[in-house]
Amino acid sequence: MTASKKKKTVEDTTLFTEMVVKHQGWKLNHDKELVALLLEGLTTNWNRYGYFSCPCRLADGVREEDKDIICPCEYAKPDLEEYGHCYCGLYLTKEFFESDKPTGSIPERRPE
Repeated sequence: MTASKKKKTVEDTTLFTEMVVKHQGWKLNHDKELVALLLEGLTTNWNRYGYFSCPCRLADGVREEDKDIICPCEYAKPDLEEYGHCYCGLYLTKEFFESDKPTGSIPERRPE
């Protein structure tokens, strides 16, 4: 098994998302149940495909075709700028986090 195919645990995925929020200056959602579901989905996708495909979108399983939805996806920054959170609601801006507002449905930016 190559390094990129090494089986991940939810703890590994948690460390990954903590690194992302620290690097980007974002926060993880307050909703612990939602975060747990998303972390489980990211972990499942890593173990299935070898990369952290967004659990809220259908992946093809071909890295090149899915590169736009590898967490954090290329749509996360514009979603956070416009709505305060990403499509799946895992990542929040500091301002949105501090507002204690719930995440809501936002339009899908990924072309069909």
